[in-house]
Amino acid sequence: MLGATGGIGQAICHQLAASGWSLYIHYYQQDVAANKLQTQLSMKYPNQSFTVVHADFTLEDAAQGLAKHIHHVRAVVVANGQSMYKLLTETTTDDMNALWKVHVQNPAMFISLVSAQLRSFNQSYIVFIGSIWGNTGAAGEVMYSAVKGAQHAFVKAYSKEAAFGGIRVNAVAPGWIETRMNNVIPADEKQLILDEIPLMTTGEPQNVADTVNFLLSGKADYMTGEILKVNGGWYI
Repeated sequence: MLGATGGIGQAICHQLAASGWSLYIHYYQQDVAANKLQTQLSMKYPNQSFTVVHADFTLEDAAQGLAKHIHHVRAVVVANGQSMYKLLTETTTDDMNALWKVHVQNPAMFISLVSAQLRSFNQSYIVFIGSIWGNTGAAGEVMYSAVKGAQHAFVKAYSKEAAFGGIRVNAVAPGWIETRMNNVIPADEKQLILDEIPLMTTGEPQNVADTVNFLLSGKADYMTGEILKVNGGWYI
C-alpha cells in the first residue's frame, strides 16, 4: 500500500485488512501515523501481517530501495501523492520533477520491479488512486492534473501489457474527498464546488476504499484498464 498514511490511504488499509489482506504500510514523512496504523491493524487482525516500510518517492532511486523490502506481493495500491496549487508560470522545474517522480516515475518503476511477484499469482492487482483532474484538468493545478492524467494513461497502457500475466490494472479517480489535502480550500469556494456536484455532497475516504476493495475482491476480475469515477456526478 503506497501512501498508506493519508486520509484515503488509511481508509483503504482498514478496508483491505477487514477483507483479509496482509499489508505493507508505506510512508514517507508520517512515521507516527504509519506505526499507529500498524498497531491498530495488528491488534484487530492478529492472524494477518502488517509491515511498515519507508521510501521518499521524490528521490530518483526510491522505488529500487523500497522493492528490496517487498516479498510475495499480490496487489499494489498507489495512493501516495502530493497536491500543488500553483499557476504554471509559478511552477519550477524542481516542482515538476518532484510531481513526476512521486506520481509516475517511482510508482511505475516499483511496479516493474515487483511484477514477477505479481505474475506468480493467477490473479493479481494494481490500482492507482488517480483524480478527477486527471480526466478533465484544473486551472491552478496544471502540473498536478498532468501527472494524474499520466497515471490514467499508464493504467490504460500497462493493463494491456500485463494482462497476459493475469494482472488487472485499474484506477479510481476521486472527486472532492474530505481529507486534510482539501482543508486549505476556503468555505465559499467549497460551496461553489458543492453547487456543481449533482449529489450535492462531498465524498469520504471510505467511498474510495470501498471501490478499491471491489477491484481487489475477485468480483471485478473481468475489468482491466478502467478509470472508475468516484465523484458524485461532478464529472461524467
